[in-house]
Amino acid sequence: MAGPVTFLLSSLSLSLKIIIIDYMYRSPFFEEEDSEKVLAFMLANPFITLIGNDGEFPVVTQVPVIVKKINDKILLVGHIMRKSDHFSALSINDSVMALFSGSHAYISASVYEKPSSVSTWNYLSVQAKGRIKMLDEAGTYQAVKDLTDIYESPDSSPAAFGRMDNDYIKKHLKAIVGFELEVLKLDHTFKLSQNHSAQNRKSIISKLLSGSDMDIALAQEMEKQQNDPIEIPKKLTTDSGVIMNPEQQYK
Repeated sequence: MAGPVTFLLSSLSLSLKIIIIDYMYRSPFFEEEDSEKVLAFMLANPFITLIGNDGEFPVVTQVPVIVKKINDKILLVGHIMRKSDHFSALSINDSVMALFSGSHAYISASVYEKPSSVSTWNYLSVQAKGRIKMLDEAGTYQAVKDLTDIYESPDSSPAAFGRMDNDYIKKHLKAIVGFELEVLKLDHTFKLSQNHSAQNRKSIISKLLSGSDMDIALAQEMEKQQNDPIEIPKKLTTDSGVIMNPEQQYK
């Protein structure tokens, strides 16, 4: 007989499944056609989750990167600790993914026109897959300098890279290694309730604006998106204002 803890976990698991079904759903409604806007999102959210694999398990590191676009090529430049499972894994397998995450929030169906519907989670995310290569000492030095110069003014900041003692820099460089990731495949999901009615979106934004800083940031993203809304076919709209099986439109 299942005890109260088992019952609670089962109930929680069921609830999470109900929420996440929509969260993980890939739909043309949530895709941004303008590639420059996707790049702008990456530039605005440069603290990535770098994911690799050592042949047995995934390895994950969270690091800041510089996002560069050279002609049609996108490069991510950063550094990781040399004595780490990630560095060891990358020596075996140079296939990696960089996950860019933006604002996100729970969206309660209680604000929908018809609240007896499934709640969801809105979010913005980019997955950049590609090949990574380790940089030599000079390349690592330049990677750290370039990253520091973005956040510390070379001319006025007392913590500017150029104000550091050279021996101090060399000492710390021994513990890290720079990398350059060439992006070969770029996927994204900007899920901002585009598959809902205008009234639902208005109610969602209103609710988010009364919440946390993260909620407000997401509401602002939704407001920007509404400047160029996607027209929703009425025949696909349910009583709750949610699109039913929108993928059928694209078969």
